[in-house]
Amino acid sequence: MWPCVGGGGHSAVSGSAPCRFAHYFVICGIDTDTGLEPDEYLYLHLEKCKYSSHLFPYPLICPGENFEQSPLKRTFKSKVLARYPENVSGNPFDQDAVNMLCMPKGLSFRTQADQRRPQFHSFIITKEDGSRTYGFVHTFYEEVTSPQICSAMQTLYQMHNAEHASANPPSSSSSSSSSTGSYDSSRDTLYVSKALCLITPMPFMHACRRFLSQLHRAVTAATAPPLPLESYVHNILYEVPLPAPGRSLKFHGVYEPIVCQRPGLGELPLADFSLAEAFSLLGVENLVQVFNCTLLEMQILLYSQDYQRLMTVAEGLTTLLFPFQWQHVYVPILPASLLHFLDAPVPYLMGLQSKEGTDRSKLDLPQEANLCFVDIDNHYIELPEDFPQFPNKTEFIQELSEVLLSFGISAKAGAPPRTHSSPGSTPSTPNREHKTVALRQLVDDGRNGNLAGEELTVLELLQGNATLERLQALTKRTGVMVAHVDALRAGVKAQGTEGQGNRTAAEEEEIRNAKLNVQLREVFASRFITMFADYESFVIQSAPDLESWLTNREQMHNFDKASFLSDQPEPYLPFLSHFIETQMFATFIDNKIMSQWEEKELLLRVFDARIDKARLYNVRAPSLRSSNYQRCSVLKESAQAIEQRLMKIDHTAIHPHLLDMKIGQGKYVQGFFPKLQADVLNTGPSNNKWSHRTASAQRRKDRLRQKTEHLNLDNDLKEKYMQEARSLGKNLRQPKLSDLSPAVIAQTNWKFVEGLLKECRMKTKRMLVEKMGREAVELGHGEANITGLEENTLIASLCDLLERIWSHGLQVKQGKSALWSHLLHYQAREEKLEQQQADSPVSYVPERRKSDSSISLPSLHISLIQDMRHIQSMSEIKTDVGRARAWIRLSLEKKLLSQHLKQLLSRQALTKKLYKRYAFLRCEEEKEQFLFHLLSLNAVDYFCFTSVFTTIMIPYRVVIIPIKKLSNAMTTSNPWVCVSGELGDSGIMQIPKNVLEMTFDCQNLGKLTTVQLGHDNAGLLAKWLVDCVVVRNEITGHTYRFPCGQWLGKGVGDGSLERVLIGELVVPNAEEDSGRGCWTPPLQRSPTQARRISITSLSEPTSGQIQEAIGEAVNNIVKHFHKPEKERGSLTVLLCGENGLVAALEQFFHHGFKSARLFQKTVFVWDFVEKAVAYMESADQMGDLQETAEPLGMTCQSVCRYVNAINSTSRNIGKDGKFQLLVCLGARDRLLPQWLPLLVECPVILRMYEDTALLRDRTPVNTLIGVLETLHDFPITLESSLVKGIDL
Repeated sequence: MWPCVGGGGHSAVSGSAPCRFAHYFVICGIDTDTGLEPDEYLYLHLEKCKYSSHLFPYPLICPGENFEQSPLKRTFKSKVLARYPENVSGNPFDQDAVNMLCMPKGLSFRTQADQRRPQFHSFIITKEDGSRTYGFVHTFYEEVTSPQICSAMQTLYQMHNAEHASANPPSSSSSSSSSTGSYDSSRDTLYVSKALCLITPMPFMHACRRFLSQLHRAVTAATAPPLPLESYVHNILYEVPLPAPGRSLKFHGVYEPIVCQRPGLGELPLADFSLAEAFSLLGVENLVQVFNCTLLEMQILLYSQDYQRLMTVAEGLTTLLFPFQWQHVYVPILPASLLHFLDAPVPYLMGLQSKEGTDRSKLDLPQEANLCFVDIDNHYIELPEDFPQFPNKTEFIQELSEVLLSFGISAKAGAPPRTHSSPGSTPSTPNREHKTVALRQLVDDGRNGNLAGEELTVLELLQGNATLERLQALTKRTGVMVAHVDALRAGVKAQGTEGQGNRTAAEEEEIRNAKLNVQLREVFASRFITMFADYESFVIQSAPDLESWLTNREQMHNFDKASFLSDQPEPYLPFLSHFIETQMFATFIDNKIMSQWEEKELLLRVFDARIDKARLYNVRAPSLRSSNYQRCSVLKESAQAIEQRLMKIDHTAIHPHLLDMKIGQGKYVQGFFPKLQADVLNTGPSNNKWSHRTASAQRRKDRLRQKTEHLNLDNDLKEKYMQEARSLGKNLRQPKLSDLSPAVIAQTNWKFVEGLLKECRMKTKRMLVEKMGREAVELGHGEANITGLEENTLIASLCDLLERIWSHGLQVKQGKSALWSHLLHYQAREEKLEQQQADSPVSYVPERRKSDSSISLPSLHISLIQDMRHIQSMSEIKTDVGRARAWIRLSLEKKLLSQHLKQLLSRQALTKKLYKRYAFLRCEEEKEQFLFHLLSLNAVDYFCFTSVFTTIMIPYRVVIIPIKKLSNAMTTSNPWVCVSGELGDSGIMQIPKNVLEMTFDCQNLGKLTTVQLGHDNAGLLAKWLVDCVVVRNEITGHTYRFPCGQWLGKGVGDGSLERVLIGELVVPNAEEDSGRGCWTPPLQRSPTQARRISITSLSEPTSGQIQEAIGEAVNNIVKHFHKPEKERGSLTVLLCGENGLVAALEQFFHHGFKSARLFQKTVFVWDFVEKAVAYMESADQMGDLQETAEPLGMTCQSVCRYVNAINSTSRNIGKDGKFQLLVCLGARDRLLPQWLPLLVECPVILRMYEDTALLRDRTPVNTLIGVLETLHDFPITLESSLVKGIDL
């Protein structure tokens, strides 16, 4: 019995469809009753071509093509002439689609002078639910016997020649007519293409190809076949079953038996398209790069003259995705009438047929920012600019190359990939190409036992000649590949083992291909098994039942992405962080969650079984988090399983036999494929045991289905939910291939618009949730769940979405980036207006009012054009796509993205000029919602421009704000300033006298951390009380405030002439910019005067509060080191900021400190430290320290050395600054816990501290020592601004 088991490459046989090998046999060709019909769709598009060079600028159909081209080269309509049976339940016949894909270019005509070799190609029809049906087509040329068609062709030629003669002078017309070929019915024989097609539920490509070619051979052979043709067609339609999983099947063609096999349930699903061919067409490296683009869901466009090549590469790519499945538009052969689909603003995988002699440069595609273009015939690819590489790419390519070489196939085909940013590079030269093609043919001949004697001799000579052998070894060592010889040798070796078991060369070749296919696929599968071995641990199963899960699908987090990424090796992160955001990964996880309630999806079942097996052998455990490459370990056994099935046939189908036909039926004329007898082919055999079983199995299945429908969720509702749940583009896997009315095209575009809006909503929501989650953590809530890498991934995917939105419905494409092109148009118009209004400039945008905190800073004008100019002046960015991405990042960082885009789209005349009516940007309601979603991103702070463009020059503005009430606004001394950030510092810059504001240009400093401010104490008015310093990045508008609140001058305060100030990011007031909602909390800053005063005032913090503050400060430093390195932020803030370690220790030392002496100047903590050190030094000289233990003596020396070094520095940092420096150096060098006991034991403490002081209580001191020791585990490094001038 042959049970109906789904397990095909991508979809199971539809439940109600019979389990037959083939569903339909179809004949397409010319309908002699209707005669020659030009293809109206192509004419429709020609009309459009006249008005819009954008819509169809392809060389496939250029304006006037059908008039300038000779009639033999024109496009005429084909028809489905016959199909058997009329219909199959569960797989209704789609006549338009089948006709279009059997003959994508329509009918083609030839004369006896032209080549008329039969061609084979395959196609695929993807249904709305994602299931697939395969078609296999054998196209051949048949003589035209209809006099009407011959005379119509002759008339067309006469018209064409007359038109040509009038258009061209006589001299050239004669030569051109001879070159285009001509037709004269009295002299020439006319041939027209006809197609035989099998439509099957599973892709048994080799078997179908052999069956169709034998069927065609039967018609052209000199002797009639053994049985009428109807017998063979009836046999394959009704008497050949699908092989069961893990079994092989033999059935009979007209002349030879045909064998096919189906993988078992634990094996990789069926894939019968030759991967060897795909690899040799593109080369291993190119194919891996295209595969990577497919995984990252870019737009993939395949380009070739040969339909079968398009299909081979497309099916090869989707097969290799196991266990994932392509979720977007999938049209391996795009019929000429569907070219508008290249405008689709979604990821797609499409194949476009190139015309002979056309060049890639003439192919102007609607959008290229995210396009991977694959020119199959010229063996080269063009890649998008900026995407992460596949993990362990080099070792991966090496392993694939070795598998190919073991089968005698060179891995070196294909030209090096080109990115869109290097249009100058050319594809491989024709000469080199011919050589590689010739070589490949030679290798193939060797494999098929067709090596000529001469070549065999060459090989034997090489193998027998020691000198040549040595030469070959030498060339290998120097990196030159002698692929020719290697391949020949491997081919001959393979040939030597051929012919075993009396198998024909064709069978041998088939087994070889099947083994190579499965081994290549196993290498790919093993990469995913390594990468996702632990994926199950991160799946979030939160719903109690299927219905509630489907209902809340969009609101739910299904996969713990952050934890998953934190568990992966560092080199994998760029790729994985992008990949886990794709639709194919989301669907894979959805399938995993749904497998709790329903049967496991096939690919998932196989993948999970593989992972379990790997765990059983404990392959993964030791190498978790290791990026070491693990080679595939199942190559041998996977090939053996296939070989065994093909050697030992499990089932032989019923032989073709005579049917119940009347005498005289079934006759035909040699060379002409007849119209078959429909009465015998439209119904299957009634006495076939197999069909009875199928019917009863089907009845059982129907009963079961009705039962489950009552039990489960109502199916229609479930389907609706599923369509919703399975996100974008999924119901647009393949365009409708039938009715191409304007209404259908409009509806398709409407689906795209809805899809884009939904994608925008999801992306902005994800960016918000992730970012806010992280900021909540910085406030002390919950756990961090986003990394800088992940944030970068989300922003890159937002850039990609904006490019796709701006590419949708373009009138005329200009440049690679549609968004940047629109911005340039806008800039040109605005600059023109600016010139016209030069006398009275008008600002379209209200200026931002600054808050009081930055009252002295001139307001920064908001200008879309100004931001564009900043980007245009960046010499680092070389391409339009790069400029658009930089502009998006800058706008996002400035919280102006939504506002800028609204401004851009407010010029409606420009939008109308650039975009067609159906474009997303001209759908008013959707556009408003889109801008609103982008506005929500203003709720969080991004540094996505500053952190990415680290080498650019940035103008900064510095303003110094003195406290005027208490001191001079100006000073007679010479002030200076030095600004530092996470990426470097500006160096010391002199501030012109009596100037409180200055600007300077400097390489990007990143987020600003500290400002050093000082003066040289010259002149009479050398004392300066500074409130704060404000610094603004003039490109991003980020403003930092560095509070000071202290004197700079000798004999005032602590006598400091320079201070290190810690910065905070200034937040604009809420009324200042509506729509900027919630804000990130400010960073810590340098302690203000208010806090310094409170230290000595009556409202002193309690000892409990002081100890808590120290614990908190140390805790923050520990947390800092537990973050990923790229996301740690500034350690200086945690050491010297408002709630930093220095401030907390200062409070500890101030507790019970006798500092307020009557009629005496203020005493500082540093005075106590100096006195303690002086005591230690004098005690050391007296010899009192001689008796102390050696380590203690060493510690005494170290504290004295550090204090003296700080005192003798050339910097005038004052007493507070010196204490700060001592704490920082002690923390860095892990000495603080050793110094504390010495200071506590020192007799000076009795004079300077009250009895109740914390420093005189052993318990809190010991606790403090314990807390400070926890910092010893971390490498504390100090910013150069803190330790300048100290050499320890």
